[in-house]
Amino acid sequence: MSVDVDALVDRRRLRRKVTFWRVATFVVIAVALISGLVYVSGISGLSKRSAHIARIPIEGVIIEDRKTLKMIERIAKAEAVKGVVISINSPGGSTTGGEALYQALREMSEKKPVVAEIRTVGTSAGYMVALASDHIVARYNTITGSIGVLFQFGNIQKLMETVGVEMEAVKSAPLKAEPDFYSPTTPEARAMLQSLVKDSYDWFVGLVAERRDLSPAKARELADGRILTGHTAVEEKLVDAIGGEDKAISWLVDEKGVAKDLPVVTWKANENLEELPFSSRISREFGKGIGSALLNPINDAKGLIPRGLTLDGLVSVWQASDAADNNH
Repeated sequence: MSVDVDALVDRRRLRRKVTFWRVATFVVIAVALISGLVYVSGISGLSKRSAHIARIPIEGVIIEDRKTLKMIERIAKAEAVKGVVISINSPGGSTTGGEALYQALREMSEKKPVVAEIRTVGTSAGYMVALASDHIVARYNTITGSIGVLFQFGNIQKLMETVGVEMEAVKSAPLKAEPDFYSPTTPEARAMLQSLVKDSYDWFVGLVAERRDLSPAKARELADGRILTGHTAVEEKLVDAIGGEDKAISWLVDEKGVAKDLPVVTWKANENLEELPFSSRISREFGKGIGSALLNPINDAKGLIPRGLTLDGLVSVWQASDAADNNH
């Protein structure tokens, strides 16, 4: 009997110790959060409450992303943001995705000074995004340019004939659903697509001429799909200066009067908790549990862009991996 009593007492003591340490851990983390020392999931935005320069990363394939557009709207309204660096490392993407980003950034530039830094690659729609800034810097060996528009489609007619498959269609008009993947492209369909590409291309070239203060003829000469190093892009007036983020920030300080030595804070579109009041963000994080809050950034980083991503519609992208047609 005494053994059972002792075991019961030991269990109670252990339970009290576990409870104590749980409460202590909760208090320590809560205090750290309030002081801004611990950043859990979206709560990293605590540093955005004081004056800073916002860094907007534009990386990978560009698609139309409502979260990023909303984030840019928030940055434009944030009094703590004194300047913006668009940090670009992208081969391009959909033309409409680049257009949406361009327009959002141009609207933001009416309220904040904006500079673009092109890192390893900033081509096609990636360069289009850079045009939204009032100053562009790039490394000497940055790959940029590739100004142009592409519409790609495949045809597997011969493969279908080999396996004995036929496709038929009843259309309201000959150009409906053209081009298809199972019959030769008609001259009329090809002319329609060429008109589509030309319309988008002319708009892109006009953007380059306007934003880079080039003559329409010079802009069109540079918009033949060629890629350039950052050094050559400076000579052709597609880029303003050679350098990295420090050079971009120096321009904000020297030309736009942004205070020197302000911290640079990265804004990310998946930090949804930034929209919530401070106390609500803490409550929500602890409501989900500390463990899941710590794991969320890892899970969010997985599978953002699946392999073999296809971009519907008109595309403005430079694809270095495509040996057959690598200037788009």
